[in-house]
Amino acid sequence: MNKLWKRWLETSFVALLLVTVFLGLSVAWWTPASNAALPAGNAITDGKALLRYALPIDNQPVRKLQGSLEDIANQLRANRRWGAISSDITTASRIVSDRDAQILASVPEDRKPQAQALISDLKTGIADLRQAVEAKDKDQIWEGRAKLLNSVSQLEELMVQGFPFEVPAEYSNLPQLKGRATVEINTNKGPLTVVVDGYSAPVTAGNFVDLVQHGFYNGLEFIRAEESYVLQTGDPQGPEQGFVDPATGKYRAIPLEVLAQGDKIPTYGITLEQAGRYRDQPVLPFSAYGAVAMARPESDTNGGSSQFFFFLFEPELTPAGRNLLDGRYSVFGYLTEGKEVLQQLKEGDKIESARVIQGAENLVQPQSA
Repeated sequence: MNKLWKRWLETSFVALLLVTVFLGLSVAWWTPASNAALPAGNAITDGKALLRYALPIDNQPVRKLQGSLEDIANQLRANRRWGAISSDITTASRIVSDRDAQILASVPEDRKPQAQALISDLKTGIADLRQAVEAKDKDQIWEGRAKLLNSVSQLEELMVQGFPFEVPAEYSNLPQLKGRATVEINTNKGPLTVVVDGYSAPVTAGNFVDLVQHGFYNGLEFIRAEESYVLQTGDPQGPEQGFVDPATGKYRAIPLEVLAQGDKIPTYGITLEQAGRYRDQPVLPFSAYGAVAMARPESDTNGGSSQFFFFLFEPELTPAGRNLLDGRYSVFGYLTEGKEVLQQLKEGDKIESARVIQGAENLVQPQSA
């Protein structure tokens, strides 16, 4: 790998982004609606919500609970439709009161006490939220909704039973994340919190978490900052464009990895377009500000290594299923805290340190060299 890699990636990626904007604005009228696994309507632009929907669970009451609480945000933005907000709260209240047994049915026996405690917290929190709505206290509604959705996230995570698929054996020489991990990235402008999703991209997420654990990103600069496009980092000192494993002396190459909605395992090594799946949507789309994705040479789907980027486009311009990045690059997580910091970062700013603050136990090291 040489420095032409960077130049190649920059020119091709910027061109692709320009086409993305054009398509996002000009062909939205014929693009099919989102997959039925996600709520109907506009693309989801909240990274935390995308992470919830990406969990490999199938419990309709908890999904309906989640949807009713998420819809409150839509109503608040639409000039505070208090009647619709009250209806959402009523729906949420009925689910946790009348369908709690159905929710608990998806939780393993040893986790049921935790789930019951969360349901109890949800009942209390929903009652408090109703009072905030009656008082038309917008700030309290936003705060209460966020707390409730955090509890819903924890409840849904308790439902996950084991890892949902086998990663192809050809990638057994690479670290894999069999679950999720939370990474805190401390920059010279402030901290960023990223949740990486091994359920959807175990190889890509595993590589990233492994490099964080090795301190690889500590001290590295952000090398590209295209305003309203991307913020990229992960280029080490020296001629190489990625991580060279000291154990083997070889460049660690990571395959393109995209889990499409409805699939049981990710597609590896080719884009969804190359696979003829032009309208299929990834479970982790580029529809949220701060989507975290693996950089790679445009011509080499298996050429990624350590460089990654934060996606900075306003999601209204590039909704899920209406841009050319979905299915071409591996999204492996989302920014969950620190949007105001990410907005300030520029080329030349630096990652002072990165560390795994949750989920390190989900990292599985290679079985073979």
